[in-house]
Amino acid sequence: MLDRFYLPMLALGAIAAVALALVWPQGLGDRSPDPFGHEPVQRTAERQAAMRRETEAAQRRVDQAREAVRNIQNQAIAPSQ
Repeated sequence: MLDRFYLPMLALGAIAAVALALVWPQGLGDRSPDPFGHEPVQRTAERQAAMRRETEAAQRRVDQAREAVRNIQNQAIAPSQ
């Protein structure tokens, strides 16, 4: 391929990629720089409270499952109780 054709196309592709990155909607991570960014969803107080509730509920379910397994094991070891 000719360098006169390939290198300008490569530069144009790089510029297009940078331009797209500047205007593409951001994810849920850190805030983008000022003219493009907004407060990430995960940083809002409501979302953090919801994530905390989900984590606590998941931990309760794990604890209940472990307790159920312990009860079953105890009944298998000492069925007379």
